[in-house]
Amino acid sequence: MPKFATNIMFPAVLMALLFGCDSGKKVFKSDCNDEQTPVYKRVAFTELVNHLKKYDKQYVEVAGKYIEAPEQSALFNDSLFADHSAGKAIWIEFNPDCPLYLDGTRIGLFEYNNGQFTQINNKYVIIRGRVDAHDTGHLNKYKGAIGRISYIDL
Repeated sequence: MPKFATNIMFPAVLMALLFGCDSGKKVFKSDCNDEQTPVYKRVAFTELVNHLKKYDKQYVEVAGKYIEAPEQSALFNDSLFADHSAGKAIWIEFNPDCPLYLDGTRIGLFEYNNGQFTQINNKYVIIRGRVDAHDTGHLNKYKGAIGRISYIDL
């Protein structure tokens, strides 16, 4: 192939890859906190876990790895070097009174859609909700909880 053809094709292929691929990013939102219109404070996962009482009753935005299993709904530090025990995790309290819908649709996070559920297990997520330092989740194993979830970015 002539050199000028390679110089023309490489940028075209690169652009197609960058703009033609779906990132798969999904944002689910709820309007359950709209009455209070809280300001969400972005907090690093380790900061939240280490100083949970400081954030009690506040609305936060935090990122981590969401794990669900029987009797488990928790956010863990996504770092390979972090303690991944339940005692260093945050219980995530989804509430049916705060349904989460795919942004711009009425497709719910926990609804059966197009033959499957939205898979959030074992995924890096960004969550917005209200901290409860006194709720330690199932069997009191977790550091604290986040409830009134109004936003989840997969």
